[in-house]
Amino acid sequence: MLVGEIGIDRNCFLKELRWWEVRSIIRGYNRRQREMWSATRWQTYRLMEVSMADLKKAGIEKPADLLVFPWETERGEVNESDIRELQELMEGGLV
Repeated sequence: MLVGEIGIDRNCFLKELRWWEVRSIIRGYNRRQREMWSATRWQTYRLMEVSMADLKKAGIEKPADLLVFPWETERGEVNESDIRELQELMEGGLV
């Protein structure tokens, strides 16, 4: 059984990988998704631009006004406690 779209064997993910390896895998996966999400937000903004009379009245001046992505804001680092919690959830079959 593989873990989500990452494609790593569940036992390897739970028992063999170190927390820093898991963090690197998740960061890499998320980084690969950014371009698609940014393009989708830009397309939505352009569609709204031609569909609505005045986006500025709605408070929308740029694509980021529609949605701010997590990688565009500061956030805390994943720590070992977060990894243990995820591992416990996966061992219980909840993830």
